Amino acid sequence: MAQRNVYSSKDEPEEVQSAEEVLHSVMQELDALHQNVKGQLNQDITRLQTEKNHLIEDIEDLREQYRKLQSQQMESLSGRYIQQQQLWLKQLAQVLAHNLQDLLVQRFNELSANSGNSLSSPIPSGEFPIPLPPSNYDERASQLLAALDERIDRSFQMLEQDLTSYESELSVRLNNMKTLELQGEELLQNLVNRIREELEEEEAYLENPFDAQDSYVEESTNSVNSVRPQLLQPTPVERPRESVPAPSSAPAATAKAPSVQTGLVLALSSAVVLSLFNVCLRILIKGRNPRVVFGLFEFPGVVTPGFGNSLLILLMRLIVVMALMPILATFLYPSVWKDIRRLFQSGDRALWSKVLGSAFFLFLSQVLIYLAIGNIPAGIAITIFFIYPIVTVLGSWILFGSRPSRVGFLAIVGITAGLILAGWPSFAAPAPGGGNVGVGVTAALASGITFAGYVLLTQMAAGKLHPIPFSLVNFAAIFVFSSLSLWVPLSENFSPKIDQNVWPGLIMGGVVLGVLTLFSYLLNNFAIRFAGAALASVIGTLGPAMTALFAFIIINENLQPVAILGMAVVTLSVAAMSVERIMAPQKKAS
Repeated sequence: MAQRNVYSSKDEPEEVQSAEEVLHSVMQELDALHQNVKGQLNQDITRLQTEKNHLIEDIEDLREQYRKLQSQQMESLSGRYIQQQQLWLKQLAQVLAHNLQDLLVQRFNELSANSGNSLSSPIPSGEFPIPLPPSNYDERASQLLAALDERIDRSFQMLEQDLTSYESELSVRLNNMKTLELQGEELLQNLVNRIREELEEEEAYLENPFDAQDSYVEESTNSVNSVRPQLLQPTPVERPRESVPAPSSAPAATAKAPSVQTGLVLALSSAVVLSLFNVCLRILIKGRNPRVVFGLFEFPGVVTPGFGNSLLILLMRLIVVMALMPILATFLYPSVWKDIRRLFQSGDRALWSKVLGSAFFLFLSQVLIYLAIGNIPAGIAITIFFIYPIVTVLGSWILFGSRPSRVGFLAIVGITAGLILAGWPSFAAPAPGGGNVGVGVTAALASGITFAGYVLLTQMAAGKLHPIPFSLVNFAAIFVFSSLSLWVPLSENFSPKIDQNVWPGLIMGGVVLGVLTLFSYLLNNFAIRFAGAALASVIGTLGPAMTALFAFIIINENLQPVAILGMAVVTLSVAAMSVERIMAPQKKAS
């Protein structure tokens, strides 16, 4: 296989030219995709703005109709009140006239009886006879007028009481109407505010549809050499509009604490497995001198550090992963094959471009980190690799408008200073294993940058596909990229150089690396389920320190104090960024 991939330098210009054409075509497709998404988002924003204007006009119409109805209701109430008063006065006049008539008839009868001129028949009601004037007419007239005055006063008092009661009742009703009016205005104002908030949220979503703080990727930072499918574990994102206090109980709190502790233990175990993975990869690659494992026996290594050999190690590892990952994915997420079938049948080119693009960047990141670990100490390589949070934050700021906070800027400065401190001893002195320091540091930096590209593309695809099917498709795509890279003719400097006698050791190393990858994936998956992705990511920041510690214990790989200080600064800075992501939702909720 090594002989088949060795070609003369004559083929290099053609290969470079074809690579440039492929890169140019990929850039054109990405540009077209960007323009298409931008056009669609602009159309949606325009449509929502039009709908917002229509809603505002409808609300103004509703308010105008409400005011008209209110004025009409007040006019009708005042008219009814006047009519009711007129009716009361008419009824009062009729009652007074009837009472006065009865009283006058009674008095005239009495006067006629007293004067001795009684009528032969009683006076019917409603008729007024003209009797002869009696001698005491003036006295009787005075009595009659006094009785009439008393009767009228009593009637007016009763009328005044009725008017007072009616007035109080009308006042109560008017107060109730005013209260209802205020409630209606408040409800209408709440409706307008809610519609405005929904429109603003919709516009904000269209302007920034991929929020870096709400994606699956950012919840984990301890991702280096296992293709990090655990970066894509689902994190519950529930943002209710109104916080409803849920009933809490002591048994629930006590039951949750052991669950979080179990998750933290699993996350720490995942970080340990990743560190062992890095150290095993370091042992697998040859150095200037054989490495002494646990101080007991020497192991000369299997392959020399190089780009082609890194591709071969990645392929051997992925063979084991692809043989066992489908079983593990089915165990963790039984609907994985339905989602993958739905992905193939959807024909969503935008999603496919994000999935394959993230897999390609992750493929480059893995090959480059293998190359870096083969040339410089594993702890230093992993520390330099942690430049990817800086690139991810800056890329999210440029692409999604997610401006980092003050803590984020301080963490970026701390990571930069830590990278300088960690990488400086490698340039000041030759690498302990005899590798190329310049190639190792450059490969680690390039690995972190390409991994940041993987993170950003995965953020764009977050929410459209479940993390486990996404990871399985990523594994398969990386396997294809690795196979094609070894199948395509490479130059002598980039082609694999493998001795025929080391194939058994290479196969065994690939099996060990593949098993460690799956163990790390499984442990991290359950750690996120128990403790949450945010806490698991904080534990993941211990990756560089634990890699350096296991490298010192297993193969006695020493680091200078300056490098250890830089590693600690990088770890603390990345941990600060992770803790800030944990505290940000709590600050928003408060």
